[in-house]
Amino acid sequence: MKNLSVFFLIGCFTIRLTVAQEYYFPEQNETWKQLGEVETYFNSEKLEEVVKFAEANEYSGSRDLRIAILKGFEREPFHEILGPTKKRGGPAGMILKNGYLVASWGDIKRVDMTFSVTKSFLSTVAGMAFDQKLIANTNDKVGGYIWDGTFDGQHNSKITWEHLLQQNSAWSGELWGGKDWADRPPKEGGIDDWKFEKPKEPGTVMEYNDVRVNVLAYALTHLWRKPLPMVLKENLMDKIGASTTWRWHGYDHAWTEIDGIKMKSVTGGGHSGAGMFISAEDMARFGVLFLNNGKWRGQRLISENWISKAIRPSLPNANYGYMWWLNRKGKRHWRGLSENIYYAAGFGGNFIVIDKENDVVAVTRWLEPNKIGEFMEKLAASMRK
Repeated sequence: MKNLSVFFLIGCFTIRLTVAQEYYFPEQNETWKQLGEVETYFNSEKLEEVVKFAEANEYSGSRDLRIAILKGFEREPFHEILGPTKKRGGPAGMILKNGYLVASWGDIKRVDMTFSVTKSFLSTVAGMAFDQKLIANTNDKVGGYIWDGTFDGQHNSKITWEHLLQQNSAWSGELWGGKDWADRPPKEGGIDDWKFEKPKEPGTVMEYNDVRVNVLAYALTHLWRKPLPMVLKENLMDKIGASTTWRWHGYDHAWTEIDGIKMKSVTGGGHSGAGMFISAEDMARFGVLFLNNGKWRGQRLISENWISKAIRPSLPNANYGYMWWLNRKGKRHWRGLSENIYYAAGFGGNFIVIDKENDVVAVTRWLEPNKIGEFMEKLAASMRK
């Protein structure tokens, strides 16, 4: 009888493991299926506290994002709105376990700007170029692929794809009217100090800089010879059943010509407008794809090789990979949580968090940004170990 009980317990454990390994991938426009036995994996009362916390800690900036952008980046010389903006909704989000919906709040179908979450989509477009051999090696010099002068000169010619992806390229120049030195300048000094500072050696210092990110988007547009929204749609978003509502914008004047065709070069963020406009549900689909190591219903869309490269800490910043933030020990470490967590993050509290160890994806819209660590701690506390 005693041995039978042990066998029964082992059997139950095996069944639970099997269930834990099963992922749900929603069809396009399907109502998201809910996790059948939430209490098996979560404490419902604590989970409700997580949702209430997200609802109670709305981003404090204006819901008119044109106002929020101009206020948020008022230190930048010459800063102006160059691309589309959109008034935002209220707090919204989703928590998924194995792809199944555990909790949601707000309007998860509403399309809103997502700011620097766009960077993780841009990184993925680079990943698909790598997987399709358009980029042979991320340590290759970008000037070997893009020869129109963008990467000419003693300094810019040193820049590799990896430098651009890790935001430590120190690319020097001007693109679409944006000057690299004027984007998020140091807290110290003034215009002359910033303008005439000698560029840092590529690969040595991580500097969050949208001009340089947009240089990557421009380079990838010429590499693919297609507008990047089309590349993303055909190679990824359609295949994960994303809605038809998401849009990826560039600045109003950011046109380039390839093969005699005018194409819009998109942005990797929205701090001058533009970037990815998307719903929480479509963000969640993107998160589930990465949770499942780049596969969707058995179809390989992103190689595991690329994902491992993308979430490897860069030398200048242990918390940053290929345009994904990493929960490693550093300035952005969420204490008490897995160091294997990684996430996309954007202005105003937009996040896609991938917690592979717990098979969890969390999406937040308009959460006060400095509350994301506490949000994740509360979510971890709600999980049954």
